[in-house]
Amino acid sequence: MIADMREALEAVLGPVSEPVLLPGGASKEAWAVDAGGERLLVRRAGGGVIHRHTLSLRHEFEVLQAAHEAGVTVPRPVAYIEDLDGREAFVMERLEGETIGRRIVRGPVPEGLPLQMAEQLARIHALPRDRLPFLEAATIDRLVDELDEVGEPHPAIELGLWWLRENPPPPREPAVVHGDFRIGNLVVDESGLVGVLDWEFAHLDDPARDLSFSLVRAWRFGADELRLGGIGDAEPYLERYNELTGFDVQAEELDYWELAGNVGWAIGCLTQAQRHLSGRDRSVELAVLGRLGAEVEYEICHLLEQRGVA
Repeated sequence: MIADMREALEAVLGPVSEPVLLPGGASKEAWAVDAGGERLLVRRAGGGVIHRHTLSLRHEFEVLQAAHEAGVTVPRPVAYIEDLDGREAFVMERLEGETIGRRIVRGPVPEGLPLQMAEQLARIHALPRDRLPFLEAATIDRLVDELDEVGEPHPAIELGLWWLRENPPPPREPAVVHGDFRIGNLVVDESGLVGVLDWEFAHLDDPARDLSFSLVRAWRFGADELRLGGIGDAEPYLERYNELTGFDVQAEELDYWELAGNVGWAIGCLTQAQRHLSGRDRSVELAVLGRLGAEVEYEICHLLEQRGVA
C-alpha cells in the first residue's frame, strides 16, 4: 500500500520520501512525507466519519484554502487528490509543534495561547459565507437525528437535548465556524498557537458554539481546574473575542454551548463505537471512544444538575 501511495503522490508532487503513517485520528489518516525540500502532511480518508455531516476532503480542503487566504493561522494548502490509493486526500504543509492535548496542558503552556485562540476564532468567524456555499447550517435537531440513528436508549443525552431545545439563547446571525476548535486540533509550540487543524466539521452556526467548544471537559485533558481547554480561564478569552468581533457573547451563552458540545461529543463517541461493534471497522481506539462516551454522559448529568435539572 505504501508503494502505491508513494507512486500516486509523486504523480502530483514529484519525487517524495516514503510516506510515514502518523498516530492518532479517529476518522482520517495522516501521512508525513517530504517533497521538494518541504515537510508535507497528507490527510487521507479513513474508514468512516464521526458525524454524518462531516465534510468531504474536497470541501475540507476548500475551507482550508479560504482560511489561509483570510489570514487564519493554518497549514498552507498544497493540493487536493481525488484518488490516492483508492481514497480521496489532500496535501498541506506539515507544521512543527505539539498537537497531543495531554502534553500541551502539562505545560509549560505559552502565556498568550488563550488570547491567540480567541484571535483565530475572530478571523474564522469573519470568513465570508458566500466563499463557501456548500457549508450547511446546523441545528440542535441535527443532533436529535444523529442520536436516533444510533438506535439505543441514552437517557442522559436525551435529557440534555431536551434542555437545549427548551432553553435556547437569543438567536445570532450564523457565521462560518470551525466546528471542532479545541486543544488537540491546534499546533502549539513555545511561542503559542502555530496552526489550526482539522476543518472537517466546518459549517454555519452561532459563533458562540465554536467559542465554547474548548470548554468541554474532555478537551481539558485532565486539567479540569482550567475551564478553557486545560490551559486557562474562560473570562479573558471571552473578553478578547468580544473585543475583536463586537458580538458581545455572554457567559451564560458559553454555558449553554458547553452543554451542547458535550451532547454532540457523546453522540460522536457512540457513532464511532458503532463502527467497531458492528464489525465494520474493528479498532481498539473506536472501542475506547465508546467507553469515553459514558464519561461524557456523566458530564452532561453534572452540567444539567448545575442548571437545576434533577
